[in-house]
Amino acid sequence: MFMTLLESASNTAKPTMNSGMFWIFYIVLMLGMVYLLIIRPNKKQRKAQEDLHNAMEPGDTIMTTGGFYGTLLDIMEDGTVIVEFGNNKNCRIPMHPNAIAEVEKAGSAVVKDTEEEKKDDKKESKKEEATEDKKEEKKLGKAKK
Repeated sequence: MFMTLLESASNTAKPTMNSGMFWIFYIVLMLGMVYLLIIRPNKKQRKAQEDLHNAMEPGDTIMTTGGFYGTLLDIMEDGTVIVEFGNNKNCRIPMHPNAIAEVEKAGSAVVKDTEEEKKDDKKESKKEEATEDKKEEKKLGKAKK
């Protein structure tokens, strides 16, 4: 029944485009959509994961896909990495590099409080005090009038 309806509709409708050209255009359009929505983002994700693996060095702090934090101890020739979890030196686990979600370089989270930073903080606090004093003087001056 459905086929007869389609045949009658195709007989009555005047095609504006050659139906063969329409299907070729439609298939090319669908393949382009698949590429843009599936293949291209997957390539970007794979490239980012590969860059992450290449940047790993012993001593880096990592987070696994399971949410565990550890320190990378060694990268084996076969691609396996040895990760130490917690303060226990006996908790060393070999794992596949794909199980690593994030890498923080060793020493990147170190906060240095130098004398220059302390001086800058003192200068900023003095500036804040001066602006507060000026505001108070303006309020007092307006109140006297």
